[in-house]
Amino acid sequence: MEAVAKARYIRISPFKVRQVVPLIKDKNVEEALNILHFTPKRAARVLEKALRSAVANFYEKEEGSKVLTSDIYVKKITVDGGPMLKRYRPMSMGRAGRIRRRTSHITIVLENKE
Repeated sequence: MEAVAKARYIRISPFKVRQVVPLIKDKNVEEALNILHFTPKRAARVLEKALRSAVANFYEKEEGSKVLTSDIYVKKITVDGGPMLKRYRPMSMGRAGRIRRRTSHITIVLENKE
């Protein structure tokens, strides 16, 4: 059984989120949450929130059956770029430099070990 959670339009660069993703990929949920809780990156908080949402979605789908969180693992995580917020900053010689504030779309897929 699979459960999916999506966090969209997160105001952090996909590059920064992808640095944290390998820490929790293919791990069980308890271990992944523990790792994310003690990782000192801003992206870890965002991933932890999305992972908790995925676990809640998993239990919502699995009504009635008793599944332990140690039996659920992170099957797949994808981090895609969202829309960019374009800003301008004054640069030298009267020019305007473009600043791109990047956003991320995070998708987490959980599966039961059977």
